[in-house]
Amino acid sequence: MKRVIIAPDSFKESMTAVQAANKIKEGFTRVFPELETVLVPMSDGGEGFTETMAAATGGRIHKCMATGPLGAPVEACYGLLGDGKTAVLEMATAAGLALVPPEKRNPLFTTTYGVGELILHAVDAGAAVVIVGIGGSSTNDGGAGMAQALGAKLLTEDGREIERGAAGLQKLHRIDTGDFRIDLNKVKVLIAADVDNPLCGPRGASYVYAKQKGATPDMIPVLDQALFHYAGIVERDLGVDIKEIPGAGAAGGLGGGMAAFLDAEIKSGVEIALEMVKMEELLKKDVDLVITGEGQINRQTVYGKVPVGVARLAKKYQVPVIALVGSVGEGAEEVLNNGIDAYFSIVPRPLTLKEALEEGGAFLADQAEQVARVLRLKGM
Repeated sequence: MKRVIIAPDSFKESMTAVQAANKIKEGFTRVFPELETVLVPMSDGGEGFTETMAAATGGRIHKCMATGPLGAPVEACYGLLGDGKTAVLEMATAAGLALVPPEKRNPLFTTTYGVGELILHAVDAGAAVVIVGIGGSSTNDGGAGMAQALGAKLLTEDGREIERGAAGLQKLHRIDTGDFRIDLNKVKVLIAADVDNPLCGPRGASYVYAKQKGATPDMIPVLDQALFHYAGIVERDLGVDIKEIPGAGAAGGLGGGMAAFLDAEIKSGVEIALEMVKMEELLKKDVDLVITGEGQINRQTVYGKVPVGVARLAKKYQVPVIALVGSVGEGAEEVLNNGIDAYFSIVPRPLTLKEALEEGGAFLADQAEQVARVLRLKGM
């Protein structure tokens, strides 16, 4: 064995993608000390997207203050990639569910205002392309707060700004973008998402995701109707129909709001990441094996997750792919028909969740070593 690409996602709450890649390398080089390893930490646009993409491209993380989902300031960040012209950020650092204590979770009032502020920070730093990962949101405001931060006026019938949050959408009467602060002729915006939900209806943002953000059963139809009303005003005043765009319902409708106000294109997060790290070019260079991984492999892995995204591209060049994972969930066998040749859990014995998370790095290195030993027996 001469050359291996190591391209895992993060193992949530245990390891970042960068840490996971290094642990896999540690295990493999115990067996193949002269092995050339190419570390390509990956993300599908969710947690760790900014750090992972900055690390993979030789970029830098920039910290800044932004308005949090409840209106108080929070420390957020964006990454300026190695080319100096592409910025990556996660909406969750300014409007994520983790920023809202459980007892205060109410998507009628949480806002994406800080996401707009983060985008402005990135553009002011020189970004001509801004890629926004939109997983893990606490919001259901359709990106209205983001638009307000970028200079759009979302007005009530008597000409006042609507209040922030989904509750304000119900009183929206008119949109004015005359003072919009980003020149879309100079800045391109991409959305990294792994869901294709529309904005409204049974598969929309409110009915599918609002409960986990604190919505009560009675609140969900109110949220859905607020987004439906918002979409109607957007279509009338901006000329963009966002109701049925696949992915418009991502992050409480932020996908739709970004499509409307920023002409943003919604793309698979893993596809964006694969392009950014130039994975296809790496696979052309006489690769013997690809190792990928994530916290849990299951039926959902085939829908836009890192291991299958990596594997499908690797199969274009007939490169074998092995996945090392924290746990194996229901339907995991479906990945075997989508480019992954074998998968292995790294958990060596019965454990508490706390133990598994704390010792995940050591377990990953040890399992990587055992896989390498089997490959050595086969003469790879």
